[in-house]
Amino acid sequence: MTVANPSGKRPNVLVIIADQLRADHLGFAGNEVVRTPNLDALAAQSVVFTEATVTNPTCMPNRASLMTGRWPSAHGTRCNGITMDPDASTMVRNMALGGYRTAAVGKLHHQNMGWPFEADQLAEINASDPLLLRAGLRDAVTREREPGWDKWEDRAGHDAGFIHLPTDYYGYQEVDLVVGHGDSPGGHYLHWAVERGHDPRLLGGVENATSAYPGWEQVYETAIPAHAHPSAYIGDKAVERINGFAAADEPFFLFVSFPDPHHPFSPPAGFADLYDPADIPLPAGFDQDHGRSPKHIQALIAERGEPGTDPTMTWAVTEDQYRHAAAAQYGLITLMDEQIGRVLDALARQGLDEDTIVVFTSDHGDLLGDHGLMLKHFSHYRALTNVPLTVKLPGAGHGTTDALVSTADLAPTLLELTGTDPYRGIQGRSLVSVLEGRQGQVREALVIEEDQPFGMPGLPAPVRMRSVVTRTGRLTRYFGTDMVELYDHTVDPQELHNVAGDPAYRDMQRDFTETMLEEMMRLTVMGTAPTASA
Repeated sequence: MTVANPSGKRPNVLVIIADQLRADHLGFAGNEVVRTPNLDALAAQSVVFTEATVTNPTCMPNRASLMTGRWPSAHGTRCNGITMDPDASTMVRNMALGGYRTAAVGKLHHQNMGWPFEADQLAEINASDPLLLRAGLRDAVTREREPGWDKWEDRAGHDAGFIHLPTDYYGYQEVDLVVGHGDSPGGHYLHWAVERGHDPRLLGGVENATSAYPGWEQVYETAIPAHAHPSAYIGDKAVERINGFAAADEPFFLFVSFPDPHHPFSPPAGFADLYDPADIPLPAGFDQDHGRSPKHIQALIAERGEPGTDPTMTWAVTEDQYRHAAAAQYGLITLMDEQIGRVLDALARQGLDEDTIVVFTSDHGDLLGDHGLMLKHFSHYRALTNVPLTVKLPGAGHGTTDALVSTADLAPTLLELTGTDPYRGIQGRSLVSVLEGRQGQVREALVIEEDQPFGMPGLPAPVRMRSVVTRTGRLTRYFGTDMVELYDHTVDPQELHNVAGDPAYRDMQRDFTETMLEEMMRLTVMGTAPTASA
């Protein structure tokens, strides 16, 4: 079905996405500290999905799932560092083929940004799989492409000069790009900021900070002013795009992607001191007993207060470290909320708000103190896998649903709502029946995938994690090890007690293992049509 709207045209689509934002760090989700008035107002007009779950709690894999409607094991971007297939069918590409004007503003992360592996990661990868990174070898499937086909989001190239992206970049006809996170990313943002007299290469980073928290180098007040911050750039460019679309007859698809509140947690003046660390309560299980947790989680807890050498990796925080990080992150969330308000106001000023589907979500969460841990990787706690998801339909109702839904469901949902043809191999399920109130659920279980070529103490490489989530619990298997997690959400919704191996939960563990097998089989790749029986 195509959404009806007052103009009689096919609906526009505005997708707003945050980076590393967990579902409960928003006012409308019940957080009593952080202030998000614009997102709260949007949620009040939307259907709010409280049980939205990622296909993979990592940037590149889950962003590719959002675009394709497929799980990482099917679309191929199984971990960060694997460029998304530029030939892949995406919802945006099909909308463009179907008459939509398409544009993206902000962080895409469909291709590598140029960050190298840490030395210890390289050593572990080479020890566990000597062929994986060996120079000169061909991949299992190799396509001949023009040199540079995978360098469109490389930070170094954008630092050297302004780069116009192709007119069909995974389906986007126009892109205003941000490469990286924090207060000094690259991409088109860099040149915009320099033109305004604020070079992030000179002003950004903890080394140039106005003030810094001594307990963790990822927490500081940036010297970049709020009006030149990456979030302000995204707000400016999104408003420009909306104003341009207003004069056209074609419907549009606009993807607005904030790199925040991903670490480093570096809000600008005016936002860095909005929240007092002392006012932020400790989260669920901060001091829990990890005696039955996986070995690598126990190893992290044993070194509480010591950030790892890799700034992207999970570690265990002290109370003081957590509170300062959370206060800074909340400042970034409020800054982002202000910019989202500008975007929504522009939509209303142009008279497009009643003709536009508006989606808000995140690519994955952040432990941010839950279970005493920080950041992401190698864990499927709810703080990482549960993301915000709101969908506002023109002329439709609003409310809250606990339907178990996946990031991969957005592609088939938006294709149906816009009357755009689907493509073979979509694994997500359309949420239109839930949005219309005709159905309460679209599935009983779903799988979360995570593959990494490197590991950590207590979890050897390569890491192959799979979780199955239902309305009653979660089972996680670390394949290649004897580690299993099982949580009964009916009595332990905060996942504080791992009951795997408990005789009282033998039947539950068996049933969840069978469900995992069934759900993994559902993800068999079926994206190519057979042309004959033999």
